[in-house]
Formats: sequence, structure tokens, C-alpha cells
Amino acid sequence: MGKAYPLTRMVKSSLSLVATLGLLSACSSLPPESSVACFDATRPAIRLSADGTTAFTEIDVLTYNIEGLPWPARTNRKPYLEEIGKRLAAFRSSGEGPDIIVFQEVFSGPAADAVFSAGYRSIAVGPRRRSEQAPNTQGGLPGRRNIFRGEIGLNVMSAGLVIATDYPMVAANYVPYASHSCAGFDCLSNKGVLYAEVAIPGVPGVVDVFTTHMNSQRASGVSEARHAAAHARQSNELAEFVRMSSPLTDPILIGGDFNMRNSDVRHYTFDRIAPLGNVHRYCSENRSLCDVRQSWEHDDQWRRVQNLQLFQSGNVVKVRPIRVEGMFDGGPSGPVLSDHNGFRVVYELSWPASETQLLPTCPYTPVPPPGA
Repeated sequence: MGKAYPLTRMVKSSLSLVATLGLLSACSSLPPESSVACFDATRPAIRLSADGTTAFTEIDVLTYNIEGLPWPARTNRKPYLEEIGKRLAAFRSSGEGPDIIVFQEVFSGPAADAVFSAGYRSIAVGPRRRSEQAPNTQGGLPGRRNIFRGEIGLNVMSAGLVIATDYPMVAANYVPYASHSCAGFDCLSNKGVLYAEVAIPGVPGVVDVFTTHMNSQRASGVSEARHAAAHARQSNELAEFVRMSSPLTDPILIGGDFNMRNSDVRHYTFDRIAPLGNVHRYCSENRSLCDVRQSWEHDDQWRRVQNLQLFQSGNVVKVRPIRVEGMFDGGPSGPVLSDHNGFRVVYELSWPASETQLLPTCPYTPVPPPGA
């Protein structure tokens, strides 16, 4: 009889975990997908250089983890999520909203409602809770699997990823991270990468937009060796999906919750696998070219945050960040409404003006320079 108590406690813990997972699964939700038609899309301001040879425009991209976890993982999130939706809708209606938003942790019904109520007409979502993962080909992670830390072999939530814009999406796709490419509580979500080809009227070709939410560190509940190995696998899979999805002739923008804050191991591994431009790093090193409207306390600020944006120019359309700022961080854009602040980047796109008419995904005539 002396051994019955630990067994009873284990059974109770197992039943509690099963009940909790059932509630999480029942609450999991994503907004409906849509895409605005080219003729009805937002038209950006496109200008020409003084000699008429180069065309320019700007796009404004926000990455935002909205902490949309359902009860019992989080409590009282609904009013905060409703406020996020209302404020984003107000910014959009006034013409001050981001052109593209990449969301993370859109897990619950109120989170999906917040994204939908922001009013953007093109929405891509995924991976979904039951989206099939590729099989594990890399063996086990360091350490032992722990079902009481979420490693139960099934997903109870989607990846929680959404891309929203008023520009047309001519294609969208997603991929979950492979089986055993997660560690700890992160395995409860079918984490992966979401991708959309965004057509900006007047800009040649498309802009390839990606978002992801990668494996957490201590919050995963498992050892550093285990969660770091999972993050490295996800870094490889993210880089491979970008290579497969984008012809690399298009400009690439990636925003998300990379969960690499203060981790030299994760940053080193990721930079080696996916050597893209890091907006924080670029703007830290090029202050005269990038308007930094945030308080960056450190020269290596890029290393000290979870939410990042990465960029790469295409063969025709070049891209560079020209302004960065926080959003919903207690400043002018609004109060803190999530456990993450939004990170907003304005990019300048430029291309040979002659290509505007040769490669029009969404035709649009630029404004000629004064006196032309």
C-alpha cells in the first residue's frame, strides 16, 4: 500500500493533463482565409527618381505575437485581444495601419476574431492543428521524452500563424516542422512556417512573405540541450522551406517570434543556416540610413529580442529597412496588450522603372517626377 500514493498522484496528473489538452484543443481556432482581387486592391504611392529610371515605394510590415492562448493556459485574454483588433482596425481605417501584419499565437476564438476584426481583406493561415508533419529522419533529441512537459505525440493547437494585408495574395502555403523537431510544451502546437506571395500593384513580381514561431527556451519546460537541438532542426527546416518556396529572384521578408533572445548558440546556428539581413542589426549599424524610433539600449539589440524581421533583395526589386518602431509597447501606438510588443518596419522597395510595365503582377502606373 505504501506505493499506491505516488501511482495515484501520477494518475491524477495524467487525467488533469488530458482534461487540459481537451480544453485547449476545443478552443483552437484560426480566422477564415481570403484574398482581395487585384483591381480592388490598395494602391501604394509609387514615385520615380528625378531621371525617371528608378521607381520607389514603401511597405510597412508589423510582426506581432498577440498571446492568443486559450484558457486554461491563459486567463482573461479576451478583452485584450478585442482591444488589439479594435486598435488595428482604427489604424487601418485612418490609413495609418501596417500594410502587412504577420501574427503569431492566434490560437483561440477571441484571437482569431481579433485578427478578423482588424479588417484586412487578404488573409492566409496555417499550419493547422491536423496538418501532417514530415516524418522524423534525425533521430531523438538529447534527453528523454516527457509527456508531462507536453511531449505527448500529438498537437492540440495549430501553429497560430496568420498573414494579413490589403494587397492580393497570389499564392500561399505552409509547412509544419517535422515530427520530433519540437521540445517540451511547444510540441502541443503544430508549429511551422506560413508563406504568402503578396502582389503590390505597380511593383514587379511579388514579395515573398514568411512568418514563423520557433521553439521556446525555458518556457518549453525541458533542458537547454533538448530545446536548443529542436530549435536548430526548425532553423534548418525554415531555411529549406524558404528555398523551396521562393525562387530567390523575389524580395523576401520574414517576420516572427524566433525565440533566440540572449542565446548565442541559437543565433550562431540560425545565422549560419539562414544568412538573411537582420533588421535590428542593419539599423544598428546604419543609423544614418534607418530611422530608429525605439529605445535600443544595446549595440547588439538584435540579440536581445524575440521578435525579429529578416529581409533579402530580389534580382529586380531591392529592399532595405528605412524605419523601425515598436507597436503596442506603451508608447503612442497604444498600451501593452500582449506579453510581446509589436515590431514594425518600413521597407523601401526600388526597381528599374522600365520593369514596372514589363513584369506587372498587378498593373499600376507610377507618379511621374515633378516637371517630367
